[in-house]
Amino acid sequence: MAIVTKQIEIETRGHNDTIDITAMVNRAVKESGLRDGIVTVFCPGSTGGLTTIEYESGVVQDLSDLLDRLIPRDIDYKHNLRWGDGNGHAHVRASLIGPSLTIPFTGGELLLGTWQQIVFIDFDVRRRRRGIVLQLMGEGEHGDN
Repeated sequence: MAIVTKQIEIETRGHNDTIDITAMVNRAVKESGLRDGIVTVFCPGSTGGLTTIEYESGVVQDLSDLLDRLIPRDIDYKHNLRWGDGNGHAHVRASLIGPSLTIPFTGGELLLGTWQQIVFIDFDVRRRRRGIVLQLMGEGEHGDN
């Protein structure tokens, strides 16, 4: 069993910016030399999250609207009172969505559903450059990794 660790970087706008990273993860799987295994996608940070979704504008907006209703930006968060950075809601949203996903792959292909994409959501209040860690575990072409 081999383990390969990679990092991808994306530019985000904050405020529920939802970015499809499926192609980047798929590329990393192909470049890893592994044929069958799992890839864990992880966001090191406390104001971003990872999930799967049908990446089309209606669903993306529906999810953003849901998060705005469940975890509004304009209420008093203890985090904001302590730090004054105005992103208390971003921390709470990120904890709800979660920082990681694990996706199986076989034959060097992610085993996602037809309408299922991997997305990173930036909940913070400003633009950022985000690093996302990919850790792949699996077997190579001939099972000799």
